[in-house]
Amino acid sequence: MNAAIPTAQVREQLYRDMDRHHLTPLWEVLHALVPPSPKTPCVPALWKYEEVRPFLMRAGDAITAEEAVRRVLILENPSLRGQSCITQSLYAGLQLILPGEVAPSHRHTQSALRFIVEGRGAYTAVDGERTTMQPGDFIITPSWTWHDHGHEADEPVVWLDGLDIPMLRFFDAGFAQNDTSKSQQVTRPEGASFARYGHNMVPVRHDPPFGKTSPIFSYPYERSREALEQLERHGPVDAWDGFKLRYVNPLTGGWTMPTIGTFMQRLPAGFEGQGWRQTDGAVYSVVEGEGEVLITGERGESRYAFGPRDHFVVPSWHTARLSSRAGCVLFSFSDRPVHEALGIHREERLS
Repeated sequence: MNAAIPTAQVREQLYRDMDRHHLTPLWEVLHALVPPSPKTPCVPALWKYEEVRPFLMRAGDAITAEEAVRRVLILENPSLRGQSCITQSLYAGLQLILPGEVAPSHRHTQSALRFIVEGRGAYTAVDGERTTMQPGDFIITPSWTWHDHGHEADEPVVWLDGLDIPMLRFFDAGFAQNDTSKSQQVTRPEGASFARYGHNMVPVRHDPPFGKTSPIFSYPYERSREALEQLERHGPVDAWDGFKLRYVNPLTGGWTMPTIGTFMQRLPAGFEGQGWRQTDGAVYSVVEGEGEVLITGERGESRYAFGPRDHFVVPSWHTARLSSRAGCVLFSFSDRPVHEALGIHREERLS
């Protein structure tokens, strides 16, 4: 009898009958779940600092750092508005702190990075140690460590926040706790973590202070810039990346953070890079110099001219080509450590 009923009608009846049992047919969604190539809803985007900065300063007039807890303007991917993310796994925002302010102490399971964009003299304190912020510095807040920010100088300070908030949200593993005081007690002198772990030597007997995260939580730009200069002076230029280095955990030689990979690269004057694509979406902050990025995906091409303090995102599996007429330096971060840990990372370098 069923043979006389059209197949479509049989299927529709099956779907209706099993729906109340919370069942759905895989064959209707299989191609979307397992596509022939990576698919992302994210799109390329550029945030020009000259356009963003006035809104940051207005935010400084509208709300205090203490009231806001963190005075940040989120860099939202245009195709993911309202989700507080720049890619599906990463969060990015620009944080402002003004002279005399304190962003109060708290901790959370999310790992965070700070990349200093503008201004000098503010500090961040992590687990009892302070570090003074300078432009181009990369600073880590390891998961579940007390941290606060303060400003004792006389100019606004802005930094890029990068966190794994969407990733931990996916795992339902996000927790936070406010401290009982605005600023944590400083128990170690500034530079103590670098003195202990930053000279290619480590104590013979020690426990990693931050678990899988680097025991050095401040990587000054002057050292990163020097390393790039040495590489440019003595090493061959890479046709895709120019001169690119990754920050490392001195205890393991691996990533500085278990969920976020961080990089610094120099594009020499006259660089015309070849195209590449990778499964990890990447967020870029322009440290110095100017250049251009061409990003190509299924929705077409996006070409952005960038300058100092601008930010842009290259989504997963989008082809990117970098170029710079006069030379530039770029900081970037991505979720590559997770991809590699899961064995799912893919990269193609195109010629």
